Amino acid sequence: MRLVEFGCVFMTLFAIVLYGEAEVYIVTVEGEPIISYTGGVDGFDATAVESDEKIDTSSELVTSYARHLENRHDMLLGLLFDRGTYTKLYSYRHLINGFAVHLSPEQVETLRHAPGVKSVERDWKVRRLTTHTPQFLGLPTSVWPTGGGCDRAGEDIVIGFVDSGIYPHHPSFATHNTEPYGPLPKYRGKCEVDPKTKRSFCNGKIIGAQHFAQAAIASGTFNPSIDFASPLDGDGHGSHTASIAAGRNGIPVRLYGHEFGKASGMAPRARIAVYKALYRLFGGFVADVVAAIDQAVHDGVDILSLSVGPNGPPAATKTTFLNPFDATLLGAVKAGVFVAQAAGNGGPFPKSLVSYSPWIVSVAAAIDDRRYKNHLCLGNGKILAGLGLSPSTHLNQTYTLVAANDVLLDSSVMKYSPTDCQRPEVLNKNLIKGKILLCGYSYNFVVGTASIKKVSETAKALGAVGFVLCVENASPGTRFDPVPVGLPGILITDVSKSKELIDYYNISTSRDWTGRVKSFKGTGKIEDGLRPIMYKSAPQVALFSARGPNIKDFSFQEADLLKPDILAPGSLIWGAWSLNGTDEANYDGEGFAMMSGTSMAAPHIAGIAALIKQKHPRWSPAAIKSALLTTSTTLDRAGNPILAQQYSETEALKLVRATPFDYGNGHVNPREALDPGLIFDAGYLDYLGFLCTTPGIDVHEIKKYTNSPCNKTLGHPYNLNTPSITVSHLVRTQIITRTVTNVAKQETYVMTARMQPAIAIEVNPPAMTIKAGASRKFTVTLTVRSVTGTYSFGEVLMKGSRGHKVRIPVLANGYSR
Repeated sequence: MRLVEFGCVFMTLFAIVLYGEAEVYIVTVEGEPIISYTGGVDGFDATAVESDEKIDTSSELVTSYARHLENRHDMLLGLLFDRGTYTKLYSYRHLINGFAVHLSPEQVETLRHAPGVKSVERDWKVRRLTTHTPQFLGLPTSVWPTGGGCDRAGEDIVIGFVDSGIYPHHPSFATHNTEPYGPLPKYRGKCEVDPKTKRSFCNGKIIGAQHFAQAAIASGTFNPSIDFASPLDGDGHGSHTASIAAGRNGIPVRLYGHEFGKASGMAPRARIAVYKALYRLFGGFVADVVAAIDQAVHDGVDILSLSVGPNGPPAATKTTFLNPFDATLLGAVKAGVFVAQAAGNGGPFPKSLVSYSPWIVSVAAAIDDRRYKNHLCLGNGKILAGLGLSPSTHLNQTYTLVAANDVLLDSSVMKYSPTDCQRPEVLNKNLIKGKILLCGYSYNFVVGTASIKKVSETAKALGAVGFVLCVENASPGTRFDPVPVGLPGILITDVSKSKELIDYYNISTSRDWTGRVKSFKGTGKIEDGLRPIMYKSAPQVALFSARGPNIKDFSFQEADLLKPDILAPGSLIWGAWSLNGTDEANYDGEGFAMMSGTSMAAPHIAGIAALIKQKHPRWSPAAIKSALLTTSTTLDRAGNPILAQQYSETEALKLVRATPFDYGNGHVNPREALDPGLIFDAGYLDYLGFLCTTPGIDVHEIKKYTNSPCNKTLGHPYNLNTPSITVSHLVRTQIITRTVTNVAKQETYVMTARMQPAIAIEVNPPAMTIKAGASRKFTVTLTVRSVTGTYSFGEVLMKGSRGHKVRIPVLANGYSR
């Protein structure tokens, strides 16, 4: 055995010396993938179907053509390189035609110049884009009843999750005490078996479970002991997102003996298909993610939820819309799969999006109406606000305050950062018992080497009645979230309030000439922080949520396309957690976690899209997207314009009036989205037209990724039939065309338009009657009145005689030429 291992190591070292350090590359080659193959290869009939239709991937036509493509991939590599000098990781056959391969730099150059090779791109990394929301969105009362109630909401719709896996034993995914899940012939995915327990990851609710790690393994970053070579969630993130979209209804969220409410997914009866391609320490690789998406579409998912985005731009790609990742998503949409992707967490800065393409829905994150606050009452009568999802100390009793740096066992423990209160063994239990322990919030909490959960455990082990964490220095933009703890505890986030507490403590504490404490006289009590405060000033755009304008290339040239598309809850969202999840140290070993990020917003939209798909099974992805966008709202619960969290000149947090660059069309409104009246439909050829008319995109690049010749019938990219209008470079007057299709009964719509003064707007016709199922065109004319150097915002509003309202945002930046 040792000799075999030595031989393998020697061969690997020999290959590295001979060929240079190998890396993973994604290669596309000539020939149509299954989704768009229209025939032409001897012995293989066409496999393509009309846009938005599902392909029967189990048919002999498809399986034989898939084998043909894979054989071509193997033959090309075999002709170019000696066996053992390369490793093919995946063949991509369904959505793009190509493969992922582990090669040396010298081999890459050979491959680039080989006949039939269209593109060779070095793999790049991706990362995660990290309850009460069903009630906030009105699902139980106005949406679920239309689908048969919560017991039927999302029935037979399959949502695929490309994420960090799933914890299958969680009650949110359990099948006991529910009506049995029957077989679903349309879904053809497989279920991996847990290598340790030999049990399937599937149970009927979870209908498919696979993992993809070949690129991670080839890169040397995969560690099977902590990353799990199975669909098991070693992170927590994947279980969380799956439960938001499709977790069971009415699951009690219990931590430390307190129930924080009942958890439910948006579509509680929908099926879950798991495609694990993200891992706890390093994120993931595009080669694995593309393989996961390709497999999910092959298997027959209806919806894809992607809480994943690139760490940075692909190495060799200039255009945001054209790379193996976005091209694969275009293929998915062509196959009739709706895709929701997290917009990114780079806010509140402009052009911080990581989700660009018109064929997917890019989701921004909102703060909903539930906030948690707590207070520390000092012995001098001052009340300090902070965060603490914890019970109170005994109501009518105050307790002595002791600071961690005053109760050290000896000075040698300073090397352990004792003020973080992470190690009970370095603090004096006799001086802490029965008191409130004061700790310091250091940089260790920011990087994750210290946690509030551990502070609580330390305080409890030392017999403290509670703890206080003081933030004495805060970098601008540092976000503090409340963390549930079993012991009374509070985090004072305001630096000035922390100073007040420290000043009071120092004045109240008597010391000898060496600085050693003689007596602790400062007192305080911690109030109850378990009850949420409900606000009407919701939703608001979260500070971290990525912002537009959208970009068409990595020189940050602006695109004629609005992104993000829509706003959904993404701040402080309760969801299922993996017991071995490590994504958040404050929830180690817990069954639920409260997380924030556009990662949490995207599965809200995926779940709501499942409800629309259930009601309208034949609608295209673009139709579902349109229904979500045109019915969204730009007003908060109090009827005022939605506000966005932003930085002030002093880098403090402030609220400003939000724009479409913050929220897209607006905040999701599920009830209205089920019955939108009109839709703006689009398909594969429309998206191709958008690419072909976008200035700066090379037609050869388009052909390379889409296998399709260009058509320029759109004239301009802003004529793509999306439910928004964006003109990034408006000169003089432009006429923009849109087509609407009536998905309700015959209705007459009155058309109005308004715009900020720098741009004149006119909509034609002023009214139109549309029969059921019919389509009508209308135009929007924009004219530059004055050049301001900034975008002007407006909207077209269509009011129907039967009560439907359709609203699309209009954005234009006027130029003199």
